[in-house]
Amino acid sequence: MFRVGRSRTGLGLFATRLIKRRTRIAEYKGPLLNAKEAERAENRGNRYLFTINSRWTINGTPRRNLARYANHSCNPNADPIIKQRRIFINALRDIQPGEEIVYDYGNDYLNNVIGRSNCKCSRCRKRRARKARERRETMKRKAKRKSKRKAGRSPAKKTKKTRNKRAGKTVRSA
Repeated sequence: MFRVGRSRTGLGLFATRLIKRRTRIAEYKGPLLNAKEAERAENRGNRYLFTINSRWTINGTPRRNLARYANHSCNPNADPIIKQRRIFINALRDIQPGEEIVYDYGNDYLNNVIGRSNCKCSRCRKRRARKARERRETMKRKAKRKSKRKAGRSPAKKTKKTRNKRAGKTVRSA
């Protein structure tokens, strides 16, 4: 139903055939850790921890856990479902062959690990490209207005100040 392949963010999970909406794609597998063990694993740099609730976390490090390759996206096509300390990845919509299987990791992961400005999902890349395009257009408009203002000015006339001795006034002459 899916394969592991190269994606923009490293390795990703890709559909090999049409996956219908609400279909169970994979199970996120691994040893069950309590809160203290999960914190220690996170401090050691484990990147495949999936928090079920405040007490339990699944360590998805084993390579047999293919669901760990499903990447984050702000525009997901799959969703994790938690049932009795088990996590299943289900399709939110029809997923076409060759399309990457992605789900939303949540705000905590996005803000603390990835960072909003570093998200590489298609939605965020398009948003950053649009903002960059708007900034370039704004800069072009400002530069154009500035050059028009400079072009509209007449060259400054050089004037010479002379002192009218009789009246005690300064007179400007061209």
